[in-house]
Amino acid sequence: MPRHAPGFVSATSSTPGSMTVHIDAFLQWLEDRNYSIYTLRGRRSLLRFFNQWCEERGLTYPHEITRPILERYQRSLFLYRQDNGKALSAKSQNARVTAVRCWFKWMTKTGRLPSNPASDLDLLRVEHRLPKAILSVDEAERIMRVPDVESAIGLRDRAILETLYSTGMRRMEVVGLHQIDLDAERGTVTVRQGKGKKDRMIPIGERALAWIHAYCEHARPQLAFGDDDGTLFLTYRGEAMTAGHLTRLVHETIEQADIGKPGSCHLFRHTMATLMLENGADIRFIQAMLGHVDISTTQIYAQVSIVKLKQIHTLTHPARLERVSASPAVDGAQDSDDDPAAALMAMLAVEAREEGQE
Repeated sequence: MPRHAPGFVSATSSTPGSMTVHIDAFLQWLEDRNYSIYTLRGRRSLLRFFNQWCEERGLTYPHEITRPILERYQRSLFLYRQDNGKALSAKSQNARVTAVRCWFKWMTKTGRLPSNPASDLDLLRVEHRLPKAILSVDEAERIMRVPDVESAIGLRDRAILETLYSTGMRRMEVVGLHQIDLDAERGTVTVRQGKGKKDRMIPIGERALAWIHAYCEHARPQLAFGDDDGTLFLTYRGEAMTAGHLTRLVHETIEQADIGKPGSCHLFRHTMATLMLENGADIRFIQAMLGHVDISTTQIYAQVSIVKLKQIHTLTHPARLERVSASPAVDGAQDSDDDPAAALMAMLAVEAREEGQE
């Protein structure tokens, strides 16, 4: 099976009408329609993976691809073994097939092909697995204490961990934060262009804000130099962090805590949601925190104001400066007839399949 690597160039890159040419046109079409850079990177990698598989079998042009050939491709994905000897997960296989289905649909829609050979291509059933690990309060606190807050980098790392734990933000949402996105007076943070390119405002705890304030006062001035665009968390070079950098940082910090559980940024996302639910938060408020639903248009979940969401967050999140007694009469808490724990686990399982462990 082919292995895509950055900078891969097909042997048919300059061949008129080749799959490579049409794949590049498709990617340009996505870019023109403002798809995110992460969607573009994923589609490029998966489609060129398929393209190379075809080239190795003497298939150069889109019209040469038939339904039986696509079924052969699916079987090859099932039989493929990675360097570690493991098979591709059903999620990974489906991602490769889905990218091909989307490309052929576009090819047909734009008149580049008379019919779509992938129109009825089936996907594998994906197991609905629960998150691999959830932190207890004590384990989360052990991780928080790992960074050396006497150093600028350590203070930054503590502020990042507190942000992840308090808000459950995705890693790209954290690296994209700017100083102006924080409102300490209201206790909120604005997530700009989150998943689906949607903005949302969510609560952030007082403890997390206190650590961010300490970082901005004492550490960030040591890291920022040159043209400062206001990005909140900076590297030692004064640059915005990348998703990969943040993943490695959090993963290594969790390992240093020696809690016996693997994970990275997504571990805090799952933990925040689970602990808030266990402390009495309604599933609707947790979904608003995670940004899983469009509150303004969905008919399944009630609209939640930032004021109520902040109140619920303060009452139920364990990481706060002062202990607050939650009132059992909080409006809207646990009024659903459904099992909230089951709903949350299903929600997190869907996200894990879509985004993978970060």
